[in-house]
Amino acid sequence: MTNTIPKFPESYWTESANVNQYPVLEESIATDVAVVGGGISGITTAYLLAQAGLKVALLEAGKLLHGTTGHTTAKITAQHNLIYDELLNKQGSETAKLYYQANHDALQFIKQTIEKHQIECGFSVQDAYLYTNSDEYISKLDKEMAAYEKLGIHATYVDRIPLQVASKAAIVMHKQAQFHPLQYLSALAEKFVEAGGFIYEQTTAIDVEEGPLPEVITSKGHRIKCKHVVSCTHFPFYDGHGFYFARMHADRSYVLGIHVEEAIPEGMYLSAEDPKRSIRYVETAESAKLLLIGGQSHKTGQGVCTINHYEELKRYAVKQFQVKDIAYRWSAQDLVTGDKIPYIGRITSSSTNVYIATGYHKWGMTNGTAAALLIRDLITEKENAYEPLFSPSRSMSLGTVAKLVMDNADVAKHLVAGKIEMVHKRLEDLAADEGSVVRFHGKRAGAYKDVNGNLFLVDTTCTHMGCEVEWNNGDRTWDCPCHGSRFAFNGDVVEGPAEEPLKVLDF
Repeated sequence: MTNTIPKFPESYWTESANVNQYPVLEESIATDVAVVGGGISGITTAYLLAQAGLKVALLEAGKLLHGTTGHTTAKITAQHNLIYDELLNKQGSETAKLYYQANHDALQFIKQTIEKHQIECGFSVQDAYLYTNSDEYISKLDKEMAAYEKLGIHATYVDRIPLQVASKAAIVMHKQAQFHPLQYLSALAEKFVEAGGFIYEQTTAIDVEEGPLPEVITSKGHRIKCKHVVSCTHFPFYDGHGFYFARMHADRSYVLGIHVEEAIPEGMYLSAEDPKRSIRYVETAESAKLLLIGGQSHKTGQGVCTINHYEELKRYAVKQFQVKDIAYRWSAQDLVTGDKIPYIGRITSSSTNVYIATGYHKWGMTNGTAAALLIRDLITEKENAYEPLFSPSRSMSLGTVAKLVMDNADVAKHLVAGKIEMVHKRLEDLAADEGSVVRFHGKRAGAYKDVNGNLFLVDTTCTHMGCEVEWNNGDRTWDCPCHGSRFAFNGDVVEGPAEEPLKVLDF
């Protein structure tokens, strides 16, 4: 077995997909709808609106499909961990039923779209197993199964799973699915362009001027005048006074792609207890099964030394399987709302033509597709039963509000802690390929020395709201512990809500 983990994350999906290149927007334009964000919700929304006869422009800040959608485990399932018992007790049976049905409908839409366009994307129907090896969690699985039965969700309770890992009980949600997300979405993007749509890469939207005909403003000063704006940028690129940075928190999780000696059974697997273990296989071009093992979730910027999360997954893999080599590793960032239900719809209750889709809580394949279907209906003025469920302006329970208060208290704690932290490391202490907070001219700074000895020095104050970023040695990024913004080692923005890069320091 290989004793090292590759230094930089490389998504299997990104490496094995052939994604077309698209032009940069170099002028101001007018269109019916401006969709911002080229992930699953953005591309699917653009595709659906073009199919409905609207003129649509899709803007992507980076390269299409190289963001969160390219760093998923790509399970297409309505089995979202232990959620239905929680929704049933906190939100009521109607909300729980709607949440299941929206995700079930999304799965069916993906399946039908693949069949309609004959998309080659490794789509296969799979059973989804939520399992436990903990006596404590058996009772939680019992409650979840009871919730399934009350909500009419077809599932089976079993005392063992086909995968050779320790388990005492499991719930099986039947006829779920898995696929190659970038092959699917690349084909959908091509169908969108064939229908008259326009895709612009390396085109960063930074603001919206609302009005009867809102205008999206890009970082180069170009404007997109339109009738409707849709933000599908993971974290909304435009907040619209919705205060979304205070209504969600960012979680990071990790994945290893591993070649193993033994045969891997069908099915998709998720442990109910922590630390989470998400397991499924991928059929590669070489006809060899690649095992994907994910887990180790934590709030962005608040985990232990991040390379340790990959090491923990590696230790688990070696213990459970006959590992030949580790071929890939990557991490993903997900946004979690207070009640674990995404925000999909009008950005505020008073807005009539600006929409958002965010907060998928690690289940973007179905939730992102449900978002596209809902936004299509809102823009084309069709009734959609899921509008109240996902409304960003929906009322929250007292328990949810209390959780949001705790999250924001945590933000305040990290804001203060970063300002008073004592830093002793100096620039000259850095080894090759090492990054760290250092003391520079008596102040806190962030430094990274690459393998060739080149030094990159930045101000560690996040450009969003002034928290101090922390070094992520697993992904070579600067991560904000307050609202989840991420920056490359040279200060460039990787993920929002921050829009401006970290200040580069002279040395």
